[in-house]
Amino acid sequence: MDHLLNWIEIPVVDMKRAVSFYGEILEIELHQFTMGPIEYALFPSKDQHNCGALAKGDGYFPGIQGPTVYLNGGNDLQDILDRIDDAGGQILVPKQLVTDEVGYIAFIRDTEGNKVGLHNRAHPRREAGK
Repeated sequence: MDHLLNWIEIPVVDMKRAVSFYGEILEIELHQFTMGPIEYALFPSKDQHNCGALAKGDGYFPGIQGPTVYLNGGNDLQDILDRIDDAGGQILVPKQLVTDEVGYIAFIRDTEGNKVGLHNRAHPRREAGK
């Protein structure tokens, strides 16, 4: 296997609200389009094997159970976590160090009710010396 993931879909009920939430916390613009009966909002990505979208349509049910998607937390997860409440989400597990090699993780609940992980590989000494 050359890579683990090709595509991720995060289910949503209210596309406008979800686009606003992810755009605000990640400071990105999502590209919206429709394919058949499904509405998508594509996350920007330079890597074709590391991409995905918000998805709305029959059979898409947001929830806190099931697989957990980890989004790139940038240089410091706290920058994103500081925007969660104002964007309408909730921090489920605050930023915590897993190991120096793995880096930091946190869990949030988005505006649609999904549990989403955030991850960055920033080394604690490097992050402390910003």
